[in-house]
Amino acid sequence: MSDDAVEVRDVVVRYGATTAVDGVSLTVPRGRVFALLGHNGAGKTSLLQVCEGFRAASEGACRVLGLDPIRDHDELMPRLGIMLQSGGMYPWATASELLHLFASFSANPIDPGTLMDRLGLHKTAKTRYRRLSGGEQQRLSLAVALVGRPELVFLDEPTAGMDTEARHTTWQLIEELRADGVSVLLTTHLLDEAERLADDVVIMREGRVAATGTPAQLTAAAGIDHLEVRAEAGLKPEVPFKVTEATPGEYTIAGTLDAAAIASVLAWFAREGAQVTAVNTRRRTLEDVYLALTAEQLTTGKAGAGR
Repeated sequence: MSDDAVEVRDVVVRYGATTAVDGVSLTVPRGRVFALLGHNGAGKTSLLQVCEGFRAASEGACRVLGLDPIRDHDELMPRLGIMLQSGGMYPWATASELLHLFASFSANPIDPGTLMDRLGLHKTAKTRYRRLSGGEQQRLSLAVALVGRPELVFLDEPTAGMDTEARHTTWQLIEELRADGVSVLLTTHLLDEAERLADDVVIMREGRVAATGTPAQLTAAAGIDHLEVRAEAGLKPEVPFKVTEATPGEYTIAGTLDAAAIASVLAWFAREGAQVTAVNTRRRTLEDVYLALTAEQLTTGKAGAGR
């Protein structure tokens, strides 16, 4: 295996007779942000647990920072930052005590006070963990994952429960981690978050990889789905696509539109002698791609039993 941050090859995770992860392969290059997407039950969490060394794969192989996450667990852990969705904290300890505790495990930690200020936790420094709000607990979990200056960070739903300001602060921190050469593997249900942050994306469905690529590659492959044409009002374009005129002279043509289709639509306007004053296209977003790839799972109810 290569010296990538994470390399997964044909990994299978089973819970009894149920297969949660079914032959997944992926590579996380060093110094990049990698987003793992999928509905609840797609197998994301089980795959993360294999990479983090908390669960052995039933089949396949996994290397993290060049090490085996099970056999080399003790050697690997000081080099990782792991942000869990919940749990792993002493409920009676204060936010400051918890962050200083985890900082003490590192040879060269980030100053806990600085990190708490950055994440807006300075007002809750003396508040016990169990009394923090959900968003505050999430921000503290992020601080714990980062305080040891890790080479690789696992972020499981990093902005869940956060308000808008905290979410944007978290995004900035993730972008700074990448700029510093830190590798990030994250899961998220926020597609705009993945589209903004991720260098690479894997979409999982029913324990398998449904699509992989950069956000730009995935959206480019999905194509253009809206063409907006401004011309004189009251026309009835005779084209094999859905056409709406929401306001006079503003036509929206919806469908899977490649270059030939767009040319045929504009040719119709030209044949009618209609003066076209503006043309705009809208490419599908990562959310559009995600929903299209996972639509079958939702409509058939085959959500799988993967975690």
